[in-house]
Amino acid sequence: MTNDNRAVSPFVAGLGCKCPRCGQGKLYAGFLRLAPRCEVCGLDYTFIDSGDGPAVFIIMIAGFIVVGAALVVEIKYQPPFWVHAALWLPLILATTLLPMRAMKSLLIALQYHHKASEGRLIDREPK
Repeated sequence: MTNDNRAVSPFVAGLGCKCPRCGQGKLYAGFLRLAPRCEVCGLDYTFIDSGDGPAVFIIMIAGFIVVGAALVVEIKYQPPFWVHAALWLPLILATTLLPMRAMKSLLIALQYHHKASEGRLIDREPK
């Protein structure tokens, strides 16, 4: 049972952590460890290489949220440093770990949908 890759939205499959081809099978076998293949359509997941992309996006978004909030709290209330640690350490963990699976699977689904692969140089013959 395979669907055309246009039938499954990469955003629905990605944010749902599902197979990018059929949108039904699980993508992960662990927290961030990919399954070897889809148990529904049999898509082999060895082509997947999301690299550091998900982590970079998450770091940028989390950094904006946490640093912005920390600056506002510091300027407005000037709390002691232990209050900053108590406030921002849980927020850092929440804004980085919680969205990581969804971001990684979204980038994988977009990679599959757009048939993205590693860049290659074209070997051209001299004219």
